[in-house]
Amino acid sequence: MVEHVLVAPDKFKGSLTAAEVAARVSAGLGVPTVELPVADGGDGTVDAAVACGFTRVTLNVTGPTGTQVPASYAWLPTAAAHADADPYPVAVIELAEASGLRRLPGDAEPLTATSRGTGELVADAVRRGARRIVLGLGGSASTDGGAGMVQALGARLLDVEGDELARGGAALRDLAKIDISGFIDISGVEFVVASDVDNPLLGPHGAAAVYGPQKGATPDEVVLLEGALGRLAAVATQTHGLLGAVEHDGTPRPMGVAGAPGAGAAGGVGFAALAFLHAEIRPGIEYLLELLGFDDQVQGARLVITGEGSLDEQSLRGKAPVGVAQAAAKTGVPVIAVCGRRTLTDEALRAAGIEAAYALTDIEPDPARCMAEAGPLLERLAARVAADRLS
Repeated sequence: MVEHVLVAPDKFKGSLTAAEVAARVSAGLGVPTVELPVADGGDGTVDAAVACGFTRVTLNVTGPTGTQVPASYAWLPTAAAHADADPYPVAVIELAEASGLRRLPGDAEPLTATSRGTGELVADAVRRGARRIVLGLGGSASTDGGAGMVQALGARLLDVEGDELARGGAALRDLAKIDISGFIDISGVEFVVASDVDNPLLGPHGAAAVYGPQKGATPDEVVLLEGALGRLAAVATQTHGLLGAVEHDGTPRPMGVAGAPGAGAAGGVGFAALAFLHAEIRPGIEYLLELLGFDDQVQGARLVITGEGSLDEQSLRGKAPVGVAQAAAKTGVPVIAVCGRRTLTDEALRAAGIEAAYALTDIEPDPARCMAEAGPLLERLAARVAADRLS
């Protein structure tokens, strides 16, 4: 068998999808390649799955502001296409598709944005017959504790008068009861949350405190949302039998599900996934590489090329390039990275399992041109990689 180069990059955000990056690198290398676009559970996860053989399913769902938006998920009727995968229907759902910041038509709505559309995608996949649903969390527009998602799945979130709550995290202040008598049948469905966020739901490291300001919440609104999420966790404990949080002297404290690592992901959608879907949280890139068949594709490779738009300190926190490097290390295949720009030292790269990194800024110092002409520049960069590493 001819040795190949495995090209397994994430997207260059704002410039190229992961599939486009892989295609440009392959074109520039001029040697046999296998293209395996990857993602870590955030933006681009559905695109990466589709590029690896999944089918795109598109429908209109509720966006974060309550208006209808088109959103997609990835569907594989049988995962037997990958030798080590499970031979039953799998859906890959990316929260950012339906409930992400990019779905906001204008300014952020930190108090009223909803995750309902993500629940509508989940419901569609369940009705289609999914036996495993992978939920990628990242880029959320809401801090509603996953309330909108579970409402879309049939739960009723009620106030003391028995009326359904309005959308958004702030409305949870008035939550009195959770009624799941109409919840969709998810027996026989395995849920996996692909996320590298380990924040709990509540507290100084929780969903409101850490991510609320990123979604436009003021300090006062962060306090409001913290209390609302605490109310959700407490009512889930008292009326739904969940281990969520208990109140002492009116103060919600993170315990049980609410205190679990990852419960604060995506504005608290992680909590809802754990509590209502009984999901397992897995490291995003690690699980998605497994799902996309990385171990099969790396066999016989002489080199792995990974990358993302910015190779920086965030990359070391479970992002795709480092995940690819860790997976490749098990086989002894060397790994290099391509990127738009890099701020990591050679020593930091080597410690992460990446032998070297090639940046677009190495051949074009103007960042604006790097963004606008990323494709052609990446082909040139790949040719340089080939001259250095494959000659």
